[in-house]
Amino acid sequence: MPDTFRLGQDLVVRRLGFGAMRLPTAGWFGPARDPETGRAVLRRAIARGVNHIDTAAFYQSGDGSVRANDLIREALAPYPGLVIATKVGPTLGPDGLAPGGPEDLRPAVEENLAMLGLDRLDLVYLRIGHMGVPHGESLGKRFEVLARLRDEGLIRHLGVSNIDTGQLAEARSIAPVVAVQNHFHPGHQDDRALLDTCAAAGIAFVPYFPLGGGRGDPPARLAEVAARHEASPAQVALAWLLALAPVTLAIPGTGSLAHLDENLDADALTLTAQDLADLGDG
Repeated sequence: MPDTFRLGQDLVVRRLGFGAMRLPTAGWFGPARDPETGRAVLRRAIARGVNHIDTAAFYQSGDGSVRANDLIREALAPYPGLVIATKVGPTLGPDGLAPGGPEDLRPAVEENLAMLGLDRLDLVYLRIGHMGVPHGESLGKRFEVLARLRDEGLIRHLGVSNIDTGQLAEARSIAPVVAVQNHFHPGHQDDRALLDTCAAAGIAFVPYFPLGGGRGDPPARLAEVAARHEASPAQVALAWLLALAPVTLAIPGTGSLAHLDENLDADALTLTAQDLADLGDG
């Protein structure tokens, strides 16, 4: 029986899901990947039991010819038993992503609905800042817009992304939050306190770049633990995330069928207490 988590008490998802960012291109707005391969990866993920896909309207190739949401709709609609999460906040312009304001959120939600062919989105994250958490920045006016869209029935559940504990508290004072998505992996564990807050409240903690996102070399201790288990460092990183707390969900992304299978095999890996101690606080 796959390990699962209940989002918002009504959406049961497998804790090991799939992130769609790398389907259109290998890097941010790079050359387009073969869309048929992307559709094949999505179908394989579902065939292997994934029922939680994380996406965004701005996940696309540099020329805009391949877009993650289009691939998801073409491969998987009408989505039986599938939970689709997306994020809004940044706006995509000729110079790339830029911070958006409250006025950009309804169009962004409507764009995701149209691209995915849905009447309601299961989970929408408000994403603030870029890579670093914008500490001290209020998200209230933007989150209020999403709360209204939830009341209108366009969104089932709300999440927040790239935030700190104060911003989570601000969002929760406006509307229920079922998930937090922050940068977190064995080599970047700054948000342990935020994870603890989520665990205490039963809020899903969904790291983006769970395998590091290609930023820097993985910690040496990751390879050491992997060698003990005859596993890959990526599998150990995912198993570590799932072992941290019952609320952690992993959404590794890839445009490769082989890499997809490697990632999804991680839920069969059980780390020991010694493994977890060695991975420690990084």
